[in-house]
Amino acid sequence: MTHWKSNIITFFIHHLLLLIAAMPAYSGELAGSKFLITSVRTGETEIFLIDPDTGDATNLTRSPNSEERYPCWSPDGKQVAFTSNRDGTYNLYIMSADGSNVRQLTHEKDPTVAYMPSWSGDGKQIVFGLHGEQPWMAGISPNGKSFKILGKGHDPCISPDGKTIAFTYSDGKGWCVFICNADGTNRRQITYGTNQMGAVYPNWSPDGKKIVYANQVGQSLEQFVCDADGKNVRQLTRLGKISCPAAWSPDGKWISFRVTDNAFWRNAELMKKTYEEKRGDKRPVWVVKADGTNPHIVEVLRYQCAIDGSRAAWKPVK
Repeated sequence: MTHWKSNIITFFIHHLLLLIAAMPAYSGELAGSKFLITSVRTGETEIFLIDPDTGDATNLTRSPNSEERYPCWSPDGKQVAFTSNRDGTYNLYIMSADGSNVRQLTHEKDPTVAYMPSWSGDGKQIVFGLHGEQPWMAGISPNGKSFKILGKGHDPCISPDGKTIAFTYSDGKGWCVFICNADGTNRRQITYGTNQMGAVYPNWSPDGKKIVYANQVGQSLEQFVCDADGKNVRQLTRLGKISCPAAWSPDGKWISFRVTDNAFWRNAELMKKTYEEKRGDKRPVWVVKADGTNPHIVEVLRYQCAIDGSRAAWKPVK
């Protein structure tokens, strides 16, 4: 082989190795997944459908001069529930998965706001928070009927079988996970601790056997998982930041969560300032395997996410 041919081959091998080294370490691991996420890329907080592998994004809400939050999928992936302040305060809405057929389900007035909805596995009920003078949990059918107050609590999440609600409440020492029947009866505490930050956001695994939630560790919030009865608690993350809220992948193998550096919601003035800034780098999306291994940022969602506490909700696979 001549000297010049040898140099060319060496040149190409060298640059191929550099290209491989520069490729994202996690490329392809989330291929086929889709997230619902709130984004400020338009200047408003809108709900986008995001491919976490390619970064392809579709604005589903397209509602200038309003803020859309807390998107979640219906169990068949055909509809999305979310909240919006387009009528003056945050009410509950649903729309088709492509953003069409928007319908308003609640008609609350300031200072009451709807937030953090979740669907029962049969698609017949949406459970959500209704926070005004008191923190209520409520249920409603997707046609806007059968509205019912289910008792006091924050961040309610209904189990896949529709029988149990996990929610956040204080035991007098800190914010913990409680559960109750779907009608609000038989309330009982299943986790314990001294979480003074709140933002517990319990969420059921797809098979209903586990609950992921946030708990305070020092001055941070980390992700934990326990059995549906509160047993076998395991800490998943150790980032030393504010890690919440979380959502499970349809196969139960991954958990997405949001990460920020400040529990801004604990101070009204700071919270107002943080929301008004609309920075896209303050609460990116991370993922971790359900056993706590391989936690890392989702690169395409490093810079475009809104600051609100919406989950990165995985589209159901049907």
